Amino acid sequence: MRLAELSTRSGVSTATIKYYLREGLLPPGRRVTATQAEYDEQHLRRLRLVRALIQVGRVPIASAREVLTALEDDSLDHNSRLGMAVWALPHGPESTEDDPHAEAARRTVDALLERLDWEYAQAYGPHSPAYGMLVTAVTSLARLGYPCSVDDLAPYARAGRQLAVADLDLIERYESPDEQLQAAVALTVLYEPVLLALRRIAQAEESNHRFGQGTSEQESLE
Repeated sequence: MRLAELSTRSGVSTATIKYYLREGLLPPGRRVTATQAEYDEQHLRRLRLVRALIQVGRVPIASAREVLTALEDDSLDHNSRLGMAVWALPHGPESTEDDPHAEAARRTVDALLERLDWEYAQAYGPHSPAYGMLVTAVTSLARLGYPCSVDDLAPYARAGRQLAVADLDLIERYESPDEQLQAAVALTVLYEPVLLALRRIAQAEESNHRFGQGTSEQESLE
């Protein structure tokens, strides 16, 4: 396909595609003339992955280039590729080393992973952005005096494991490895506001059940 068709099928403007080509995020097409090139389905799949990383995941260009280069490493298995794609997503600031609550938060997180018997997370977690994000969150909870013990965190972790099953079930609906990588990035980002919204709706439902005598707002108004 020519550049115009690649743009139409991908939903990415030709100017943006040319930028991705210049930045090395997209491999060059097969040159047919001095000024024209042809692209194939592989380019389309890569472009969708680039779009998922940069436009949906807000991954910086330099980081996206590193991820895409690593994903071409044939020595990596599919699990490692999925992990790298998701780890590249922004995870927020990590706790500062001089925070007196940070070390206690790390011990809490490590104890949580041990209790859950999450061996993979124990081995690789400290190197992952998500681990750092969790430590930061627990540090903030401890600093403000809110519950954040292993017992407090365990229900959230178990719920997270069930959500992970649902996530991977969605990802496995896509057949090719490239499509699964794209879906892993896009669905991780796009489903996070879904989770937040559902949590708040569920909180309102449970609050009404506990404190509102189980009545709906409409019934209360009547």
